[in-house]
Amino acid sequence: MRRALSCCLIAALAAPLSACAVGPDFVAPAAPRTPRFTPEATASPGTGQKFRLGAQASEKWWSAFRSKRLDALIEEALARSPTLEAAEAAIRVAQFEADAARGPLLPQIGLGSGSNYIYSSGYSTTTTVTQSAYSFFSKQVNVSFSPDIWGGTRRTIESLEAQQEVAAYQKQAAHLTLAADVAKAAIEEAALRAEIATTRKTIDLEQERLTLLKRQLVFGAATSVDILSQQTVLAQSRQTLPALETRLAQQRNLLAKLAGRTPYDAVEESFELVELSLPHDMPVSLPAQIISQRPDLKAAEAQMHAASARIGAAVAARLPNVTLTGNAGSSAFKIAQLFAPGTNFYTLAGNVAQPVLDGATLLNNQRAAEAGLNEAEARYKGAVVNAFQNVADALRALQGDARAVKEARITEATSRRYLDKIRMQQNFGAVSQLAVVDAQRAYLATSIARIRAESQRLSDSVALFVAIGGGEMTA
Repeated sequence: MRRALSCCLIAALAAPLSACAVGPDFVAPAAPRTPRFTPEATASPGTGQKFRLGAQASEKWWSAFRSKRLDALIEEALARSPTLEAAEAAIRVAQFEADAARGPLLPQIGLGSGSNYIYSSGYSTTTTVTQSAYSFFSKQVNVSFSPDIWGGTRRTIESLEAQQEVAAYQKQAAHLTLAADVAKAAIEEAALRAEIATTRKTIDLEQERLTLLKRQLVFGAATSVDILSQQTVLAQSRQTLPALETRLAQQRNLLAKLAGRTPYDAVEESFELVELSLPHDMPVSLPAQIISQRPDLKAAEAQMHAASARIGAAVAARLPNVTLTGNAGSSAFKIAQLFAPGTNFYTLAGNVAQPVLDGATLLNNQRAAEAGLNEAEARYKGAVVNAFQNVADALRALQGDARAVKEARITEATSRRYLDKIRMQQNFGAVSQLAVVDAQRAYLATSIARIRAESQRLSDSVALFVAIGGGEMTA
């Protein structure tokens, strides 16, 4: 017993003296030394929008579009989304698993109770066979403790806490994605409404043009070929309308789903392009800031941390393990005598176990953990490259959108001036009504092109907010 007590005391003293755990200590990767996202300096697109290098977006970045309806719908979506609810539950799961892993750091205490009935027939070698039967009762407290000498338990806890961080950052990513999806869906709905209204005007003009051609046919100023050609154009215009209306209905269903509703319980908000303002000041984080802002990058970093800690746990499993056990209680032949003097007992034991031959199981577990860290590092690098591409693509898109919107507005304005001149000439009898209809048709076509260009610019603004990681949020 003295030897067991000595072993227990040595292990108990060794545990607090172990200030570090085996395995690598995780160090967050350094930010890439990249001065900017594009080869040349990032230039603001102009025409109503400016890039603010190094600026931080607000948490409610969607308020930059200055639409109360959009604000209300996004807030509703964030409050009712099953996706965010599941992400929140995943955080709690990871938290409880990390808390459960802390249990082995403390002594494990259990209660035991035994009741035995023993029957003995005596020794068969004796000439006299005796039989005896008796009951044996015991009550005891069992205590066991495995000092975390090598830090294997602490590394396991570290890995699980990193997984909890992963879950928290994944929730942030889901939050950002949901808000962006609602904003893009609202912009698309507004564009579809404007395009449908313009298409209906176009159909009316094509019908008017067909009527005029039929009148001219009577006087020989038009031919049947002209009539057939215009009927084809009218049919093509009408054919585009059902597809647009279907897309609008599907967009409304999408908004309902994003808001946590069924299509039957449609959202009340509807959107028009004139109600959505282009964000004037667009925050563009520096490359070093992106690493700490994008939730997907923070999640990838936390995955690396978890993988690093698993190496320590695997190394500790290959080292000697000390287990201290003890129990105390009482035993008697009768229950009433369990706590009588002389029935008490106690035992103390210390055990050291060292894996020797296990078919290289523990070694391969360590190698698998090391390979897992290499995988996590590669995935992190890929995520960083993808994030930088997202920002560069969004910057390029907004620069191109600015030029596209400018040209579309110039084209629309020019077409409008042409239409005004044709109408003025009609007042003096210089042109026919057919020429006016043709000018109106051309003007509506340029209007649709301008609508698409403006809606694309709004959508790409949302994409830039997403690319930089949205606004500051707490995990």
